[in-house]
Amino acid sequence: MITIRKMRQPDDYEAVAALLNSILSEPTSAEQLKGDEDKIPPGKLHHNENGELMGWDRPKWVAEDGQGQVIGYAIAWRAPWTEPGSLYQTIVVRPEHRGCGAGNALFSALRRWASEVKASRLIDFLRENDGRSIAFAERRGYVIERHSFESVLELNAFDGSAWAGAVQQAERAGIRFVTLAEEPGEENERKLHELYRITHTDIPGYTGDFPWFEEWRKWSIELPGVRPEWIHIAKDKERYVGVVTLQHNQQTGAMYHEYTAVHPEYRGRRIGLALKLLGIESALAHGIRYLRTNNDSLNVPMLRINRDLLGFRAEPGSYKMVWSGLSGVQMD
Repeated sequence: MITIRKMRQPDDYEAVAALLNSILSEPTSAEQLKGDEDKIPPGKLHHNENGELMGWDRPKWVAEDGQGQVIGYAIAWRAPWTEPGSLYQTIVVRPEHRGCGAGNALFSALRRWASEVKASRLIDFLRENDGRSIAFAERRGYVIERHSFESVLELNAFDGSAWAGAVQQAERAGIRFVTLAEEPGEENERKLHELYRITHTDIPGYTGDFPWFEEWRKWSIELPGVRPEWIHIAKDKERYVGVVTLQHNQQTGAMYHEYTAVHPEYRGRRIGLALKLLGIESALAHGIRYLRTNNDSLNVPMLRINRDLLGFRAEPGSYKMVWSGLSGVQMD
């Protein structure tokens, strides 16, 4: 017998972290889940003048088997800057318990809540090599909207000699490279926030608004594993024109490219390549095993830097799957 109930916090964090780690490329932990939750105030949803869902919330459910063991987890969430009407979701069931109805029961609970708050779109990200989950979503009316590629660079085999002069070339053209540790303070953080805001709109598939400074700070430079010395910035005089931000995962000894961007006016000068190389230098200096990154399939310039120039290895990516409307959905 499967029972669906609201997640109990913090009691269920350990079980939920284990479930999420069965689908995530880089593992999370109970402590990290609690830390994320502590940053978020209680949910506050409303609707705009067009009747579209606005505001934020993140209800969570778990599925228990007959022995009271947590075997599944679901979350529906939106941030204040999420596209109007949309909710993001994650549903995961232990591999050995798939097919017993837990996934369908979790989806039903999530869908009922989405209907109650009058959401118009549900968005999930599924691994491209997880055919069973993709089929589950497609039977319920989800369609593939975008494809994101994942890439890994093994640092013990990295040879950057072919691009050794990229940083110096940019410097000769008037670009300076610093870290946020070298330029601390709110004024410079706000300059970095503005660079993130401008460049986010160019990410293929990016929708919604951009977080204001205080929220951006929570979810970028204050993330666990992000340190000021791992945020490399390209400057033209006092203007911030490029950035690479690295996030360390202590469980794997790896780093993730949390963000990489160059201002539109400065693209085509190999500033992005120079920033990537500086990030790799930082990772090597701290004994990092590998770097991981994700890019939209249409982000050709960044894919070329990562895979063609730096030698990142292609890994299975993910599909953005979208469900629009709350009727006519097959529930088997």
